[in-house]
Amino acid sequence: MKYRYHNPTPPPIPWVTEAFFDFWSTRLHPLWTLRRPLAQLVSRRAEGSAAVTVVLKPNAHFGAIQPGQHINLTIEVDGRMTTRSYSPTRLADGNLEVTAKLVSGGKVSAQLAGGLPIGATVGISPAFGAMTVADPAAQPLLLLAAGSGITPMRALLRQLDAAGMPQPVHLIYWMRQHREQCFAVELASLAARHANFSVQLAVTGDADAPAPRVGGFDFSAVANLPACRVLACGPAGFVRAAGQRLDGQVADFMAEAFSLPVVDDSQAGEVELQLARSGRRLRVPRGLPLLAALEAQGINPPAGCRMGVCNTCTCEKREGVVHNVLNGDVTAEPSTAIKLCVNRASTDLILEL
Repeated sequence: MKYRYHNPTPPPIPWVTEAFFDFWSTRLHPLWTLRRPLAQLVSRRAEGSAAVTVVLKPNAHFGAIQPGQHINLTIEVDGRMTTRSYSPTRLADGNLEVTAKLVSGGKVSAQLAGGLPIGATVGISPAFGAMTVADPAAQPLLLLAAGSGITPMRALLRQLDAAGMPQPVHLIYWMRQHREQCFAVELASLAARHANFSVQLAVTGDADAPAPRVGGFDFSAVANLPACRVLACGPAGFVRAAGQRLDGQVADFMAEAFSLPVVDDSQAGEVELQLARSGRRLRVPRGLPLLAALEAQGINPPAGCRMGVCNTCTCEKREGVVHNVLNGDVTAEPSTAIKLCVNRASTDLILEL
């Protein structure tokens, strides 16, 4: 009689460590690990003039992902493991498509664009993020994307396409130049198949008729705007301006930014940062997010999305006051969990690091 082991979480093996097991198992097959999610690079292609799309095959330890969510990818760059966040689209065969904007000096994007050989493996995190559509038939949607903010919208549009686009969906997609557009054929095909779907390109660098930025954009072409749920993704300045522009004019507004706001120069001077576990004491700029301040001094705590979503960099603040650069919240309570990537010090701090 044959038995098959179905427990998704293997029991501990007392005589071998997980790292030892993974070291040898990945030499038999690059995706075989005891518990650790990994993904293998299957293919890559250019996407527009300023992005690359890669196909990744995750192993069995990568779980479910909803359209619109993000993952962290971890790649070794110059001998150091470096992590960045992306919003993938899950394909019919279970693989993931990830589109990365090519950034000058970008470490992970450069690896995805060509530095990483086909067949290489990368670390992959569980999915995170709340910018999803639970019920495609619930209400009309207005999708606002700038630059690589189009990537979660693509996954959401595939979900809505599969549901038959039951409610009107209007996508406005900002870019600097026409050649930067991603997924042009796919978006045109969606618009041809669904009368309920419309796409509007806003090319801010067009030589003949430059489109206004979101803060000065005319939304009169959007049918039934007051009933719309708005999902916006792009740089921090873009989503902040979109929220201000549509405040009080739509049924619901949700946004995710892939960059942090510009730091207020009025937050000048330095504070003392005490690391409780190591006993180190540092002087760090008051206006700089704590993760960046620590990294500038050669201290590299765990980090992922770097935009306040994934919780990888969360640690305990024992004492002191911090200011959240995304939402303006001030946290003074002792023994409070904070996200290092989006909080900056207002006073001297003691961190559980």
